[in-house]
Formats: sequence, structure tokens, C-alpha cells
Amino acid sequence: MTPTLALVMGDPAGIGPELMARLLADPLSRRARILAIGDRRLLERGAREAGVELDLPVVTDRERALASNAGHVFLDLSNLDPATIARGVPTAGGGRSALENYGLALELAASGAVDAVTFVPFNKQAMRLVEETYEDELVWAAERLGWQGPCAEFNVIDEFWNARVTSHVPLSEVARLITAERIVERLRLTDAALREAGVEKPRIAVAALNPHAGDGGAFGREEIDVIAPAVEQARAQGLPADGPFPSDTVFLRATRGDYDAVLTMYHDQGQIAIKLLGFDKGVTVLGGLPVPITTPAHGTAYDIAGQGIANPEPTRRAFAIACTMAERRKRG
Repeated sequence: MTPTLALVMGDPAGIGPELMARLLADPLSRRARILAIGDRRLLERGAREAGVELDLPVVTDRERALASNAGHVFLDLSNLDPATIARGVPTAGGGRSALENYGLALELAASGAVDAVTFVPFNKQAMRLVEETYEDELVWAAERLGWQGPCAEFNVIDEFWNARVTSHVPLSEVARLITAERIVERLRLTDAALREAGVEKPRIAVAALNPHAGDGGAFGREEIDVIAPAVEQARAQGLPADGPFPSDTVFLRATRGDYDAVLTMYHDQGQIAIKLLGFDKGVTVLGGLPVPITTPAHGTAYDIAGQGIANPEPTRRAFAIACTMAERRKRG
């Protein structure tokens, strides 16, 4: 059965409108019935910038949008006049419209009206101009979905996944946040996300925290006291984990095909490697939630906004992963 996917317009000052238009015009988009959410004027501007023509009904009522027999439909919230937003600048107006678009998509997902969500890039600074406590897209989604279970952010390059134990926290707080319980939880989430994305027998490498994996305790004991015991605990529960491996070599093991994913201990430990491997191909998956949510891993690219040169490949890949995950959930 073809899934229904909510496609969310992100920050209006960046390349999001162009990317949304490109995806809607792409033959790949036929993998799902798309309910695109945002402001029609921004979509039209994005289509002009991308040099594509769109032929989809535009409605202002959500019930009509959901009941439409069209392959794709655009739900026009009329929540932002492009003339009021300068390109390349984070604004409260841009953040407010992005949050409204995202919030509606999550509401539809919670009700079962859509099977997955893909959003084009948000700008966290703009979001925080509206909500000072805004942390990130994962936390905000979990709150709106009423989800209190574990969830995590994954980054994907081609068939390779990166997960992390800690995410958007200061580096000074990382060591105290690394616990055996958190590591095992993240391994369980990673294994489940990989399987849902079509990896039948996942293999996960666990990165160390300290240089040379602590070198027997000479450079730190987290590997001895926390990480290695957590890996053994995970393996005893049937999770396919190995490590800890020094973080300066673990990605070499993974990219030569030994592993499908690497679990890193903190944000940049994995992000630097992932973006070197393929910045123009990366996808972010918000895993563990009641609904699959994906987005291109890059940002709003303010420096090239409005030029019609944004690379659509990460958005295409984000959409494809969301479709795969939604299809597998619908099949049970």
C-alpha cells in the first residue's frame, strides 16, 4: 500500500522552498502520496528558483486535503508572505511558520492521517526566536507526539548509519552523560532503525570516548568502566555490537564494509566523519518515534538561497528512507 507522507516546508529564508519544489516535481515522489504543508507563495517562489513546473491542487482546508484523490496536494496555511522575509537571515516570522508547518505534520501523524514526515531544513536560531527553550527537532517532535519512550537522531550516508549516545549538549558534559544504560538503549534503537530501513542483519561498531580507546586506562577509564561493559551487556541481549574501537579508526572499519553503523559517544565525533564521507548525500533520521521522520542532514544554506543551485539529492534520499520505513511499518 502506498504511504501518505507529510512534506514540511522549513525555514523560508534558506533553500527549503526550492528543495520542496524540486522533490514534488521529481518522479521519485510517486513512491508516496504527498501532503505538502506550508505557504503557497513560498512554494511558487521555490519552483521559480528551481526552474520546475508544479501541477498539484492547492487547498486551504485540511480535511479537503486529506480527502483529495490527487497523487499530491499542497495544504496552504497562508502563514508567511515571502515579501516580509529576507533571504539568508533567521527571523522570528520564519521560525514561527516553520514550527506551525512542522506542528501540523506531527498532529496529522499522531492521528494516523499520515504515515511519515519529511521536512526541508529548519534554522534553530529562528526557532529559538519563537520558543526560547527549543532544543532540536527530535525533542520537539517527541513532545508534540506525546512520546515518552527512547528516541534518537541518526545520520545516514548511502547505506551507512551513524548514531550517538549524546547529542546537542556541551562537550564539557559528555563524559558524565555516558552510562551503560544509555549506551545499551542507543544500541537497541539503532538496531531497530536499521531493520526498519531494510537492513536485515545490522552490524554496529561502538566508538571509544578517549584517545586510543583510553590505552588501558592511561588516557581515561570510561572504556574500561562503562563502554566495554555496556557492549557486553548489549551482546548478551542479542544486539549486534562490537567495540569499543578508537574513534580515529572505527570509521575506517565501517567504510570498508565491516559494519552498517557506528555508535559514537558525542555529536561531532560522528558528524565530522559523516560530513567528510558525503556532505552532499547525508540524511538525518529521527528514530524511535511513533512515526518515521527524516530530513536532509545539511542546513538552510543561507549563502546560496535564491540562486536555484541547491543540491536536491539529500532531500531525495531523506524522502526515500521515509518511504521505506513507512512501507515496512504498514506491512507490519
